[in-house]
Amino acid sequence: MTVCSLLWSASADAQQNGDSIAEYQSFDKYRYGGYGEMVAAFKDYGNNRFYGNAEGNPKTHRNTISIPRFVLAGDYKFDSKWILGVEIEFESGGTGTAYELENTENGEYETEVEKGGEVAIEQFHITRLIHPAFNVRAGHIIVPVGQNNAHHEPIIFFGTVRPEGETTIIPNTWHETGLELFGQLGRRYASFNYQAMVMAGLNGNGFDRNKWAGGAGAHIFEEDNFSQPGYAFRLNYTGVPGLRLGTAFYFCKNVGDNSDKEQTYKGMKKMPVRIWNADAQYKCKYAEARCNFLVGNLTNSDALSQKNNKLSNKSPYSRLTPIAHKAVAYGGELGINIRGIVNDMRCPDIIPFARYEYYNPQEEGRGIDVMDPRLKTSMWVAGLNWRALPNLVVKADYTTRSIGGGKYNKENEFAVGVAFAGWMFKK
Repeated sequence: MTVCSLLWSASADAQQNGDSIAEYQSFDKYRYGGYGEMVAAFKDYGNNRFYGNAEGNPKTHRNTISIPRFVLAGDYKFDSKWILGVEIEFESGGTGTAYELENTENGEYETEVEKGGEVAIEQFHITRLIHPAFNVRAGHIIVPVGQNNAHHEPIIFFGTVRPEGETTIIPNTWHETGLELFGQLGRRYASFNYQAMVMAGLNGNGFDRNKWAGGAGAHIFEEDNFSQPGYAFRLNYTGVPGLRLGTAFYFCKNVGDNSDKEQTYKGMKKMPVRIWNADAQYKCKYAEARCNFLVGNLTNSDALSQKNNKLSNKSPYSRLTPIAHKAVAYGGELGINIRGIVNDMRCPDIIPFARYEYYNPQEEGRGIDVMDPRLKTSMWVAGLNWRALPNLVVKADYTTRSIGGGKYNKENEFAVGVAFAGWMFKK
């Protein structure tokens, strides 16, 4: 057994290039590690821009400190072809709750506090390596839609928190139980990798005004409804060193079929959801750049709004409506590597960066639904990343948000954080 501080750096590069097969070649029997992040933020706005102030978020000063997530991860090779992968996430240090449908009380929701911390199995799967071009994975798997879902470790993105747009309108980190096919195609300048997945589909109960589909993948019950599967496909081009170009698509034929109670949307028109994204990353000695575009469409969103607004008061869902037909998020970030520019290894590994994002979970409505302009957000983030070690990053950034095209109070904050990601033991 050896302590390997550089393991994650190498495997993170493999993950960013979508090369899962090469990643498995970095250990012989098992590896154990994880990732985590801590953030302190100093804000000049309140915590609710919707109530109590017609100007948007009230102008005030408040500070927050949190551990957004701590994840334990491991892989174990039964042999060279069969591999077990596990990730367990501890999120936000809060109190977790479990929900049940009490059918003896007319199907009412019943809440039980069962654990003293929010804990989730983020990944638990068995992989069968067959051929570089075709392999199979079954279990609880990350859905490869959106740049951040596919590459979510905190040493990859620059800011103290994950990019806001994508994490607002779709589940993040999005993980579902299902079956995945993946592989590498072509060589050198014609190199591609793909992932194709069938899984439990999004739940119509979880769509709302503020986060669109962000709460529709929540695993609230012991079992997820699988009446209407979801399908996802990702294709990455990796033929140029340092460059990754990717696109992904998600489809579920009717999110109403996956509701907690089958009668909730009975007799309604189908509500198919389609999510598409394109993303890119380029890394070289001197700079790192990433960009992402994501758009989601929900058919018959106005009908879903009417139903979700009347969910039980005991429901674990927000019931905030109207729900948009179309949600959008896009953005990009650029970082300059000072060490690479001065070409001196004695220089600290410091990367100043800037990021722009636009997102709106209510980009476009249907029927008589009126979209709320307070959800239209454009923002700039600027800061520094100091890579103290290959798998340890200290971060600081300043964020300013323009709300509703500038019609409401701006939101500004300064944040500092530290993040790590590493395989600590391997054999």
